[in-house]
Amino acid sequence: MALQPPVARREPRTLTHHGQIREDPYAWLRVDNWQEVMKNPDSLGAEVRSHLEAENAYCEAFFEAAPTLRKTLFEELRGRIKEDDSSVPDPHGPFSYYTRFERGGQHPVFCRKDRAETEGSEEILLDGDEESKGHAFWQLGGMDVSPDHGTIAFATDLKGSEIYSIRFRKVGSNEDLPDALEGTNGNFTWAQDGQTLFYIVLDDNHRPSKVMRHTLGRPTEDDAVVYEEPDPGFFVGVGLTESRSYVVIDAHDHVTSEIRIVDARSPEQAPLLVRPREPGVEYEVSHHGKELLIKTNLDNAEDYKIMRAPIEGGEVGPWREWVPHEPGRLLASMSVYARHLVRLELVDALPRIVVRDMESQDEHLIAFEEEAYSLGLSGSLEFDTDRLRFSYSSMTTPSRVFDYDMKTRSRALRKEQEVPSGHDPDEYVVKRILARSHDGELVPVSVLARKDTPQDGSAPALLYGYGSYGHTIPASFGTSRLSLVDRGFVFAIAHVRGGMERGYRWYTDGKTQKKTNTFKDFISAAEALVEHGFSAAGRIGAQGGSAGGMLMGAIANARPDLFGAIVAEVPFVDVLNTMCDASLPLTPPEWPEWGNPLESAEDYAAIAAYSPYENVTAQTYPPILATAGLTDPRVTYWEPAKWVARLRETGQGGPILLKTNMEAGHGGAAGRFQRLEETALVQAFLIMILKEP
Repeated sequence: MALQPPVARREPRTLTHHGQIREDPYAWLRVDNWQEVMKNPDSLGAEVRSHLEAENAYCEAFFEAAPTLRKTLFEELRGRIKEDDSSVPDPHGPFSYYTRFERGGQHPVFCRKDRAETEGSEEILLDGDEESKGHAFWQLGGMDVSPDHGTIAFATDLKGSEIYSIRFRKVGSNEDLPDALEGTNGNFTWAQDGQTLFYIVLDDNHRPSKVMRHTLGRPTEDDAVVYEEPDPGFFVGVGLTESRSYVVIDAHDHVTSEIRIVDARSPEQAPLLVRPREPGVEYEVSHHGKELLIKTNLDNAEDYKIMRAPIEGGEVGPWREWVPHEPGRLLASMSVYARHLVRLELVDALPRIVVRDMESQDEHLIAFEEEAYSLGLSGSLEFDTDRLRFSYSSMTTPSRVFDYDMKTRSRALRKEQEVPSGHDPDEYVVKRILARSHDGELVPVSVLARKDTPQDGSAPALLYGYGSYGHTIPASFGTSRLSLVDRGFVFAIAHVRGGMERGYRWYTDGKTQKKTNTFKDFISAAEALVEHGFSAAGRIGAQGGSAGGMLMGAIANARPDLFGAIVAEVPFVDVLNTMCDASLPLTPPEWPEWGNPLESAEDYAAIAAYSPYENVTAQTYPPILATAGLTDPRVTYWEPAKWVARLRETGQGGPILLKTNMEAGHGGAAGRFQRLEETALVQAFLIMILKEP
């Protein structure tokens, strides 16, 4: 590389908690006006901006060794996308609603047609490409049509900071109504009158803390506060039951929830509390007839159960068990229809769909043939329907969308993902192996490779992991990974603890005091790839983002010899400092996930023992690519910037690269082709490091 890596200056800073002293010489990268930077990136101080731009220049210099590789990868990635793709229309009242893309377009176009006309004239509700013109960043947070089908509400973010403005537009018009709701998180829902909107506003620390009610045509300063959350550790959200009968106001952290409901036909009524919050008790509600249906972990139902409660006269009656708890059967989600209850469950790390007839209480499974696959419930804009829409894919099978008749038990294929450049599933093989972790737990690992890739340890591999918040990584199809697999890479997913692939216990065994299980599981998964001949030590790339990026930092410190390259996207690597800073957007709500190091010396010690930034040592590190977003409110830009600076100062090896998107936040670029450019950057890095000439 022609350029030398940037050297961040050191500024002595000492921090003390619970009698423990630590040094943070790069704390100056956290600017005091970070809230302003989220709204106005130009307000970033000159020194920090200059440092990030120097890091970007150094990163770009690395790729000069393979000047055409990123372009080649981008064209491959783009060639696998059907550019003029569209969704399956979803019936709703007199219309069918759908989204589509224009060839060459970055953003979706939202449309509808007359329901009775399969080839009827199209009505464009919102054109994302038109709306995004003139903006370096444009992202849609949500779009919904009013119950009378006459007005659309849509939320947009122009900075990547997840601060959204909500606008209103009459269908058929290109002009917004005077109503403008600012400082929201993009979460909103209509009441039944088609004039009232419930929405969320952010507080000064970027936390969704207030539910507001707006009536079209009235001044926004007259908007009523429907609910305000007093606990900074709780976020609030707003939604609608599938029946569209109740507005749902949800206050929650990662382990506790509390719900209030408002009759959607009487939006000015005071919210009704369903059940007071109780630490460790989670629940979510749907509505059917004169009852609420409640998915909950109440009474130690760790894999969840479903209960029923009558709702009459403005009161919620006693909860009664309906679908009992079964250990090892995780109730991932439920969808309620007029005549059916649908459950998406996980058993032995595989999903399944269960349909229950509301009248007869009979249940049946929807069967699938492959050994490893992914399922998703698409939901419905209509409640009174026997049609269930779901998606199915596997690591070799492109996504398929089915409509399933819950009454006749017949299914119809409505759409199959097209890969314009071609894809033959028979050229690939999918395997699921079990890696034995440090304590004897068996960690599922999903593996994808070409059939002609040798299984003798000579192939490079990419191992992906996350392992936090109970988030499950499905064994689904992805076109982007084929660029690596077709070049001889083995691609694998480590279903580590911290997710829920093997039930709720799998999650709790990978959080707070047990967080290191996540890291050890991932290392065991990499060792299993070696044991089974898929790759070799030093030939395995590791990739994870956000909390998965924290996993990348931890395994880099623990086993740098095992991994030949590491990609940490918007990585949560400054865990201890962030969890000790209660002013940051996510810190108080995150304490149930990681522990509260301000209040607990035990939690402080646990986090300090693994926090990647604190545990960088004088050892040889593999090449590392870290990414950041300047306006990221979830993992602030200074976390990866500080980590990279300390890796360069303390460690050896590398190179250590940092790429900061100066015009985006946590999710990176908003346009679909811009996101492909970011993917091409990551894959080029992995190929240059791991693929032998």
